[in-house]
Amino acid sequence: MARALNKEYIRICLGGVRDEAEIRGHRRTYVGAMPGRIADGLKEAGVSNPLMLLDEIDKVSNDYKGDTFSALLEVLDPDQNIKFRDHYVEIPLDLSGVLFLATANDTSTIPRPLLDRMEIIEVSGYTANEKFHIAKEHLMAKQYAANGMTRKSLNITDGAIKDIIKYYTREAGVRDLERKIGDVCRKSAREILNDIDVTKISVKSSNLSDYLGKRKYTSLMANKKDEVGIVRGLAWTAVGGETLEIEVNICPGKGELRLTGQMGDVMKESATIAMSYVRSVASKYGVDPKVFTDNDFHIHIPAGAVPKDGPSAGVTMSTAILSAVTGKKVAAKVAMTGEVTLRGQVLAIGGLKEKLLAANTAGITKVLVPYENEKDILELSDEIIGDMKIVYVSKMDEVISEAFV
Repeated sequence: MARALNKEYIRICLGGVRDEAEIRGHRRTYVGAMPGRIADGLKEAGVSNPLMLLDEIDKVSNDYKGDTFSALLEVLDPDQNIKFRDHYVEIPLDLSGVLFLATANDTSTIPRPLLDRMEIIEVSGYTANEKFHIAKEHLMAKQYAANGMTRKSLNITDGAIKDIIKYYTREAGVRDLERKIGDVCRKSAREILNDIDVTKISVKSSNLSDYLGKRKYTSLMANKKDEVGIVRGLAWTAVGGETLEIEVNICPGKGELRLTGQMGDVMKESATIAMSYVRSVASKYGVDPKVFTDNDFHIHIPAGAVPKDGPSAGVTMSTAILSAVTGKKVAAKVAMTGEVTLRGQVLAIGGLKEKLLAANTAGITKVLVPYENEKDILELSDEIIGDMKIVYVSKMDEVISEAFV
């Protein structure tokens, strides 16, 4: 950005900074007093309008010496930073010309008043195709140079790169992907050194496991046949999207609802709402009310060891419970996401790009999305949606008519 704007570039890393004097400087009366990082950065840049990167602003910590976040309030407010006063310099500094750019992994740790002074730009994870092009055009050349390899001595095919992305890494960025390419380069270099007859190595999908070991990850593919009480939901995670298989079993009991699969509080509430909704509409589908009092319902979401939370599985749970009590099958190639209300309204959810990518990878052909999320779908590229049919729903009746066989 600094290069594009023709500005001087200053990077200030705030990770672990806990002293207010790092921002405002020390008073001159202290032994070893120094100006703050902002004043220091301006001096280093030599101009009044550099691009100043405040890296890892969410990892600032506080102690008894002062509140570092509060010291940043004046720095980042364009109406106040015209006369920013550093304790060491003791003359007003004009920061109004500085372009501040802050980075954070999680905005929940940043205080609201400070967040209010910033414009938030969400940067979502890369698609598999974007990772492939980044690896091919940038990461491979970097790792070849770092490990003493050339294109003549090592050829990693496109298929092998795609397999590394799919089966050996699970991340939003490309750091692990770069490490895996580095692993392949180092093992190839050793092979060439050990065997005098080997001058060129070609790494393909078929022999990739010789260099990286057995596959670490597998994609959960769509079921082969339609089943009762099993519905495919979509989930957002920090490393991209995932498909969730929600299972509902009915067994003789006293009307209890059991929830397993490490669900968070919000997800447990969604399950209770889904159960209440299904009970309220059961008569419409010819279900005897005694089913709910004479049986126990067990809802499980694999994988059991992975914590899950959020309201977006509401429609999936409702459909699974209704399928279990009516005995009607749910289409295997249909996935859905959305929050549900007690009246059966389907509400908007987030993380749609990652969820649709996961659905596409799993071989889903039809995805049910809340009607309110239509604007988000229009922003996505054709590469993400692929051949999937997107159906917008606003009520549970529409979900059920699309999902049931």
